[in-house]
Amino acid sequence: MQRLVNKQVVLGVSGGIAAYKSAELVRRLRDAGAEVRVVMTQAAREFITPLTLQALSGHPVHGDLLDPAAEAAMGHIELARWADLVLIAPTTADLMARLAQGRGDDLLTTLVLATDAPVAIAPAMNQAMWRDPATQANLATLQERGVRVFGPAAGEQACGDVGPGRMLEPVDLATRAAECFELGLLTGRHLLINAGPTREAIDPVRYISNHSSGKMGFALAAAAAELDARVTLVAGPVNLPTPPRVTRIDVVSARDMLEACLAALPADLFIAAAAVADYRPEQCATSKLKKSPDGNDGMLLRMVRNPDILATLASHPQRPWCVGFAAETDNLLDYARDKLVRKNLDLIIANDVSLPGIGFNSDQNAVTLIDRDLNQTSLPQTSKQKLARQIMTQLAARLAGPN
Repeated sequence: MQRLVNKQVVLGVSGGIAAYKSAELVRRLRDAGAEVRVVMTQAAREFITPLTLQALSGHPVHGDLLDPAAEAAMGHIELARWADLVLIAPTTADLMARLAQGRGDDLLTTLVLATDAPVAIAPAMNQAMWRDPATQANLATLQERGVRVFGPAAGEQACGDVGPGRMLEPVDLATRAAECFELGLLTGRHLLINAGPTREAIDPVRYISNHSSGKMGFALAAAAAELDARVTLVAGPVNLPTPPRVTRIDVVSARDMLEACLAALPADLFIAAAAVADYRPEQCATSKLKKSPDGNDGMLLRMVRNPDILATLASHPQRPWCVGFAAETDNLLDYARDKLVRKNLDLIIANDVSLPGIGFNSDQNAVTLIDRDLNQTSLPQTSKQKLARQIMTQLAARLAGPN
């Protein structure tokens, strides 16, 4: 079931009595880590209310093909692109027939036509309808097109008949849905990543910060999610969109960031990609500081040390595997090796921010990975997205082996 972590499942619900089981199926899918959006046919609304499925999925239920409000937000094409899997449970004989004919006369059938994601159906109907030659022909057509068929089971049916046609139980359907996906390199792992700068307030309108854009940390979060990790991203003040399938926590100061990181534990891996301010003003003025009336333009600020987030997590009782960054302008590898040992890290990623075209605010970077045994792996300059994927592949391999 770990294969469902971070997966995006569109659950189609058609109009059969088994629709009452769809509520439990939503819960099972979400418990396994999937995000679920529900599409109902008009007939399905006669068996279970959209409000029930909205409450369980956490998203509005979709149902109308030509709803202007829905099309402006997440209409059928966006849903089709969003889905990693389209699972229709229950699937009635009528819906099977319309799917086999390639019909697109409601939102659910149109979505199936538009998606490139795998499609799976969970048939649910009277045993005689299931055995009917037309239904079996439609079943064969759908299977030939690559539609996966989950069930049906045999047993007593709502009408009193006994035989094949019962929809599989929600726990079985969730298991079958998980089997549609390959295991990722980081399936079942929780990754905690911090990114971006911190801001340390001087007064209500001024602060001390740095040039970090957060691009490298966000790229790492996206790469980790692509490998099926559950990712928590603690972000300082940056203007970047949240990567898909990533849980983002926004913070401002170093102390805020430390608190958020500790609250996110336990984690399997912590990547400290943020450029955390080493110092903060000892006191933050309660009102805006004014220029001196006597013409003295100087200002003295007493600074105090901020908490060391990486060292704190590296010594925590719930210690994750810890990776740090060393962004330096000179003596890069010497400083990086010293930081690795001094902070008790498992690996450090060194990058020279003095080089043109890489580092802060750049879209490219080049780094050197140094592990506990001081082995070095250099990754040449490329886009931060590609570099993040290379780094995450390296980290996944090390996480899977002896630490």
